[in-house]
Amino acid sequence: MNTAVIETEAVIIGAGPVGLYQVFQLGLLEIKAHVIDSLAYAGGQCIELYPDKPIYDIPALPATTGRELTASLLRQIEPFGATFHFGQEVSTLEKQADGRFLLTTNKGTAFLSQTIFIAAGVGAFQPRLLRLEGLEKFDDSQLFYQVRNPADFAGQDLVIIGGGDAALDAAISFAKAGPNRAKSVTLVHRRDSFQADPAKVADMKALCAAHAMRFMAGQVTGYEEKAGKLTTAKVTDPEGVTHAVPLDKLLVFFGLSPKLGPIADWGLAIERKQLTVDTEQFSTSEPGIFAVGDINTYPGKKKLILCGFHECVLAAFGAAPIIFPDKTIQLQYTTTSTKLHKVLGVEKPMSAD
Repeated sequence: MNTAVIETEAVIIGAGPVGLYQVFQLGLLEIKAHVIDSLAYAGGQCIELYPDKPIYDIPALPATTGRELTASLLRQIEPFGATFHFGQEVSTLEKQADGRFLLTTNKGTAFLSQTIFIAAGVGAFQPRLLRLEGLEKFDDSQLFYQVRNPADFAGQDLVIIGGGDAALDAAISFAKAGPNRAKSVTLVHRRDSFQADPAKVADMKALCAAHAMRFMAGQVTGYEEKAGKLTTAKVTDPEGVTHAVPLDKLLVFFGLSPKLGPIADWGLAIERKQLTVDTEQFSTSEPGIFAVGDINTYPGKKKLILCGFHECVLAAFGAAPIIFPDKTIQLQYTTTSTKLHKVLGVEKPMSAD
């Protein structure tokens, strides 16, 4: 557990696209930020829910993906040296006598910050779990809710549960020839219809027809273990017959459940599990705490990444007087401002003759 308190000008809660763009807007105003996210990497729901699906409504990008957008935003904020704290969730937030905020995470990291920016999307994402008594003891050894390193599953008997894109992506990937090919792949879903890209469903069925993998309609209702190791999944089909399926590893893709979590206990004004804000600075009911992106609500709110980017600009300008009370904050343009060129680490563009 960390004991030293990190003193900073700004803490951003959430490393999705809006949280990353908040780093950029604060950086232009020379405000340093620490970023906290419950996930193990940047990208938020763009990476968790649709990493490779096209996004068509980002200005100047006719098409991009969640993965590509995240990578671009990370490159854009490189000049500002934000510090990321992944795999952590803010558990407590308390205002101090001097007006700063003391935050602590579930990993024991503590921050003393002048401002807070909540960019937590629809909340902290938690995987929906397979609820079988005692199964949790196999977490991260034989039971997984995401694939971080495909090589860890190569050459093994895999049972994959789910009917969405993530489940089919994993099944197809491990069933096809390649360095990460599994010894066997069994996809289990409660019925023979899927909430997934039809092309992926067709690909999966072709692999089944070629005996590269198999599909079973049913639900995992139990398991067997031997010498402390998970050995078998019990799959009950729609007729009520239970089948024993040997396995080395069990992958579960039931989707992610967003939870507002401790934010609900911080005393901020909330409406339908969203933080109410003004539309001048996107400040919450507590001065110094701002909310941007899907976590906030106000009249006319639209849950678009573009709108979240706009909110980041005004929130940064709202925070600047708190951090620099004796400084006049002026709007400058990255095309012409030599100061911003210096901040960004770029040379002033040469003017045309």
